[in-house]
Amino acid sequence: MAGNSSRRGAPRRARKGPSTGSGGVRRRALEGRGPTPKAEDRPGHKAYSGGGGSRGRGPARGARGRAGSGSDQVAGRNAVLEALREDVPATRLTMMARIESDERVGEILRLASARSLPVAEASRTDLDRMTADAVHQGVALTIPPYEYAAVDDLLRAASEQFEPPLLVALDGVTDPRNLGAILRSADAFGAHGVILPERRTVGMTAGVWKVAAGAAGRVPVAQVTNLNRTLTSLKEQDVFVLGLDADGDVTTRGLDLGTQPAVLVVGAEGKGLSRLTRDNSDQVVSVPMGGRAESLNASVAAAIALYEISGVRQAIGRA
Repeated sequence: MAGNSSRRGAPRRARKGPSTGSGGVRRRALEGRGPTPKAEDRPGHKAYSGGGGSRGRGPARGARGRAGSGSDQVAGRNAVLEALREDVPATRLTMMARIESDERVGEILRLASARSLPVAEASRTDLDRMTADAVHQGVALTIPPYEYAAVDDLLRAASEQFEPPLLVALDGVTDPRNLGAILRSADAFGAHGVILPERRTVGMTAGVWKVAAGAAGRVPVAQVTNLNRTLTSLKEQDVFVLGLDADGDVTTRGLDLGTQPAVLVVGAEGKGLSRLTRDNSDQVVSVPMGGRAESLNASVAAAIALYEISGVRQAIGRA
C-alpha cells in the first residue's frame, strides 16, 4: 500500500511533539557535569600541577623543580621532610588516604601547616601516577620548576666566604642518581656550586632531589648553554680547570692546583671527559686505584677528588 512505512527499507517520518522513550533522562544525565577539568587540575594526571597555594619563602639560591617544564614531585618521607626542612618552595603536599603515620609524617604535617601549604588527599593509585611509580611511601611534595643560578653567582658565593672558588661541572653525566650524589659530596667538601650544560646532562629533577636530600637546597646549581665556552670564561678569570678522568696526567694525591680557584669537571659515565673538555683542562687528574676495578662511578670519583682537594686546602689553612 502506498505510504506504508512498515515496509522494509521505507524511510521513517519524523513525529512532531513529545515522544515516548527516555523522557529526556539520558539527555539530562549528560548535563550538569560541567566542562572537563584541565589536565593540570586533575590529581593523578601526569600534568597535574597541584593547583595554587603558597610557594613558600624558599632559600635565596633558587627554587627547586624541573627546568623548562611544569611542576615536579618529590616523593618519599625522608625526601619530602628534607625538602620542607630546607624551606624548598612548594605548591602542595599530597598524602595517601589512611596513611600509616610515624614521626616523619607528623613532622611533615607540622612543617606544611607552619607554611600554610595546601594538603591534598589521594589514593595510592593516584600517588603512583603522580610520582611516576616512585617509592613515595604515601607522601609527595609538588615543587615548581627549578630556578638555576648564574655562574657569577657561584663565584660571588665563594668571594663572600673569603675562599678560593671550588666548583664542580658535569660533562655528559645523565644519571640523576649521580648528580644527586655529587651534590651531596659538593655540600660535604665545601664546593660553592655545580655547573650543568643544557644538553646531554641531567637537570634538577625530583629524582635528583630525592638522592641529594638536603644538599640540593644548600648547593646552588647553574645551567649553561655551552660548557667549554663557560670553562674558557672561567679560565680568563683565573679559575683553573681540573678534568677528572681515568687516564689522568696526575693523581688526586698529587694535585698542583688544588689550593687555587678551581672547577672540577666530571666526565660521563663510562665515556669520561669529551675530547674538547680534556683539551680545555689545565690539568687532568685521576683517582689512584690499586685494586682490580678498572673505573669508578662518576659520583664516587667526584667525591674522592673533592675530598682530596678539601684536605689540601685544610692543610694549607692550618699552616
